[in-house]
Amino acid sequence: MNNVKSTYQFVTEFIHKYPMTIGWRLKKNSNVIDQHLTAGEKVLYAFVAQKNDRFYNIINTAVVALTNKRILVGRDRVVIGYFLDSITPDLFNDLKVRSGIIWGKVKIDTVKELIVLTNIDKHALSEVEREITSFMIQHKENIKKEKTA
Repeated sequence: MNNVKSTYQFVTEFIHKYPMTIGWRLKKNSNVIDQHLTAGEKVLYAFVAQKNDRFYNIINTAVVALTNKRILVGRDRVVIGYFLDSITPDLFNDLKVRSGIIWGKVKIDTVKELIVLTNIDKHALSEVEREITSFMIQHKENIKKEKTA
């Protein structure tokens, strides 16, 4: 029996734990992540958010997955195709979290762009921040060790 959780399982657990998070088409968005996993890559944590900078724009649902190698942000398009962002630890700069009355916002600053994730249940923000920060600290330490070896 396979004990590895699928991206969709992580996402449904997140939505059940933080029901105020706004997300649509979770299975399709999760599939975008799954089809881009490389050999030996596995999802460690995943959550849902809107990939935009406006809380009233609720049609850009994305699944954000932390794998053992990188962060993936996947969005399935309604008609044809999809969008995928891949953030490797060497491109990660900073993380900002903002909480509002109902929802919060997470900004992932990379060398090349700023990824803004909104409409996240405000109670989920500390968990999301902790997971992303822990992931990045661990991987940046590994990069430093590789450079000094």
